[in-house]
Amino acid sequence: MTDARQVIDNEVKSNDVVLFMKGTPQFPMCGFSGQVVQILNYLGVPYKGVNVLEDETIRQGIKDYSNWPTIPQLYVKGEFVGGCDITREMFQAGELQQLFTDKGIAVQQTA
Repeated sequence: MTDARQVIDNEVKSNDVVLFMKGTPQFPMCGFSGQVVQILNYLGVPYKGVNVLEDETIRQGIKDYSNWPTIPQLYVKGEFVGGCDITREMFQAGELQQLFTDKGIAVQQTA
């Protein structure tokens, strides 16, 4: 049995952008996960989606890992950004785009 924290830590550290979500980027299984997927797709940012519904230990483990009670959870360069509301607010304010740029992650310029 693998340690959920180790698996999560590896995902967070080995991918520039990781979204722990319900479902997959192609088929989000909840509205909140879907909103974050839409934002990331709109920005054209490459990211990895981790479906927490496939593994209960990861589903609970990510909440413990970040000390954040809800899913989805967005990580950029190993740093916890937030859930759906925070991600959406940052996006609307232009802060999310700036975060990606500051971290060296290319964002599609949108008019």
